[in-house]
Amino acid sequence: MFRFEHKEFLYLLLLLIPVLLLFILFQRWRRKSIARFGVASLVYQLIPDFSNGKHILKFVLLSLAYVFLVIGLANPQIGTKQEKVKRQGIDVVIALDVSKSMLAEDVQPNRLARAKNFISNFIDQLGNDRLAIVVFAGKAYLQMPLSVDYSAAKLYLKTISTESVPTQGTSISDAIDMANESFAQGDNKSKALIIISDGEDHEAGVDEALEAASKSGVKIFTIAVGTDKGSPIPLPNGDYKRDAEGNIVLSKVNIEAMREYAAKGNGKSYVLGSGKDEVNAILKELGRIGTKELEDVVFTDYDDKFQYCLMIAAILLIIEFILSERKSRLFEKLKI
Repeated sequence: MFRFEHKEFLYLLLLLIPVLLLFILFQRWRRKSIARFGVASLVYQLIPDFSNGKHILKFVLLSLAYVFLVIGLANPQIGTKQEKVKRQGIDVVIALDVSKSMLAEDVQPNRLARAKNFISNFIDQLGNDRLAIVVFAGKAYLQMPLSVDYSAAKLYLKTISTESVPTQGTSISDAIDMANESFAQGDNKSKALIIISDGEDHEAGVDEALEAASKSGVKIFTIAVGTDKGSPIPLPNGDYKRDAEGNIVLSKVNIEAMREYAAKGNGKSYVLGSGKDEVNAILKELGRIGTKELEDVVFTDYDDKFQYCLMIAAILLIIEFILSERKSRLFEKLKI
């Protein structure tokens, strides 16, 4: 397992953006200054030993050294030891709709992006609960099994897209069945399923799936994503999804269906807004579910790798220091 011990230091990489802009502005200013003296090619003949390419190379070396220095400060680590840990919590499965209709932009930036942002914020608030992620469209797939490794959950979440499931459609029944199978079998308590979708179900069997999940002790919550006004479904070619007659298909959220699923699953239904209120509301409901003892295998020992990053940064700085801006025979053929 890979992680950064101090990932907050990675924000320092953003400083490269203004530095790069300043360097570009400096390059333009220097070119204009040289142009004032006459034709640039003639001016450079007066300073034949000057190498503009090396000037840029030195900047690149300094920038790379800074990048590795920041990564070193963040301390990349690799998990080397696993241990079984026990804690009190519940099992939570998130079933995320990744059908093409989730690309509709009636909520910004689109339904899927808003849903993923909600899940990310939800994960940040989890404590001792085990989490699993299921993605579904025409079929459902287990993206991540039950685990307390929230960092891994964030990594899985980043990879989710409408291409995660090859079969298009919206089979909520398949998602419920897959989630129900993901829970520990023989245990009929402390289980919750959160379905996030626009509710455009095109498959049958939802009632049967809900009944089976309820008998297994799963409490079902639903989060509807989208608006009643709806929105076209964008395609990669810049057009929008159309029906057989060539009319643009308007995708609308089916809030009533999502409410019905939650009611039959002994849970509650929500419409996704900013996400903060919905996270707090669901966490409050999950807190009312009785906990159980959970056992999981997690990494408890990590091997630091910061020294390699600092070593690379030091080497780059040394190269930059000894590299002259004057032309050398070694680089003459490369015109550096």
